[in-house]
Amino acid sequence: MKGAPPCPFRAIDRSCNRGYIGRMNEGAPVSGPGGSEGRTGSWVLLAYRVPREPSRPRIAVWRKLERLGVARLGDGLVGLPADARTREQIGWIADEVMEAGGAATVWLAQPTTRTQEREIAKGMRAARAVEYQALIDQAAAAGTETGVERTRAVRRLRGELRQIVRRDFFPPPQRDLAKAAVEALAVPEPAEADAAREQR
Repeated sequence: MKGAPPCPFRAIDRSCNRGYIGRMNEGAPVSGPGGSEGRTGSWVLLAYRVPREPSRPRIAVWRKLERLGVARLGDGLVGLPADARTREQIGWIADEVMEAGGAATVWLAQPTTRTQEREIAKGMRAARAVEYQALIDQAAAAGTETGVERTRAVRRLRGELRQIVRRDFFPPPQRDLAKAAVEALAVPEPAEADAAREQR
């Protein structure tokens, strides 16, 4: 496409058969980013196009990609560090795109330089940091709750934390802070602990 930036990846695998990956280079490594010193890691890429109408399938695909925490590399091009889980997840979404009447191709590729890979990772790390910070803020706000409401808040925030961790490939400092904030919320306030002891 004219004017589009060049993709910073070199392909080592591709598929255009409903998202199933076919090996083109059996000697190519399949590992996470920076798997060895001086080498870039393998990434699974999805190039896709979904018809604009009806909008529901397009929105559903977008939301599922967001839940996976993909790096958005260009218009209709996303990627994740390659492992068995991410390859399967991207393959499922490719199937969904094809079933919606769109086009999807799944690739295994490597960034051409470590600098490019670090920039992609930096963007993914920043996106997760924002999500963790939002969780920290919610935990702080829920600190005024007591009893059942506090328990519900802890359950909800633990669930949200698990979802963020699943898509967190390059953990930022906020990850540990968010875990600590949620677990601190689970600790009863002194007044609540005293009341619980009195009821025993």
